[in-house]
Amino acid sequence: MFTADNMRYLLELSRTGRIADAAKRLGVDHTTVSRRITKLEKDTGTRLFDRGAAGWELTEAGRRLVPHAEVVESALLAALDETAPIGGLTGTVRIITPDGFGAFVLVPGLSGIRAEHPDLFVELVTSTSHDLLTGRDFDIAVTLECPPPRSVTVSRLANYDLRLYASRQYLDKNGAIASVDDLRDHTLVWYVDAFLDVEPLRILDSLLPRCRAQIQTNNIAGHYQAVKSGVGVAPLPTYIGAFDPDLVEVLSDQFIAHRTYWLVVPRDLARLSRVKAVSDALFSIVAANSELHRPM
Repeated sequence: MFTADNMRYLLELSRTGRIADAAKRLGVDHTTVSRRITKLEKDTGTRLFDRGAAGWELTEAGRRLVPHAEVVESALLAALDETAPIGGLTGTVRIITPDGFGAFVLVPGLSGIRAEHPDLFVELVTSTSHDLLTGRDFDIAVTLECPPPRSVTVSRLANYDLRLYASRQYLDKNGAIASVDDLRDHTLVWYVDAFLDVEPLRILDSLLPRCRAQIQTNNIAGHYQAVKSGVGVAPLPTYIGAFDPDLVEVLSDQFIAHRTYWLVVPRDLARLSRVKAVSDALFSIVAANSELHRPM
């Protein structure tokens, strides 16, 4: 007999790609996940997953079933939200965000939501790639690219600037930087080219032509630490660089990149009280940061 409960197992396995991971998130053993998927395939009369070297992958029939499973999940979440005790919020909100915004803006600003809703759990996953958004395994996402609004609500969260920074120690040792051409004699720090799939961060070719980063790391905390430790020069958001007295902005009249953060919420989760509360908190956190600007 076809049951909506089995759809939860389809969703979790589609999101994790591994039986053991899906079992852990569902709080069951791996044999239960296998049995539920087998039952769902029997009920639907078709294979829903292929098992390959990369894990369990949805078949075309499985992909067609996922949106319906998400509707079931959203209805259950909405029901839980309606029956929650009046007062502080409970449950978990998962936020996916670029590493810079997550580590340097969001985390320091979470005290307000914690004080107001002490029983609410926030999961923060940071990444500067498309991968984590593809499974829609999030309640709120902060992105550098505006996604198509097919199944999500999208709003502009903040504008920010990227500028070049070096430490005072580095400039004392290696000399001043007066032009873009001077950078060829300096160590440049940026993302790993092979892993950088976010177009707004592909800025070196246009703003620093003929310059290649000799030090490459896939997160902005690494860029910041490299600059602060005197390793080299790096583009940093001003919400990081401008607040550190040890850093100096270089080529201020020749290098600047204006960028935007977008707030993305799955449309069927946008009405949940805890999601709305955390979304509002994000706008408040942005408003309190002098280097982040609300779009007009």
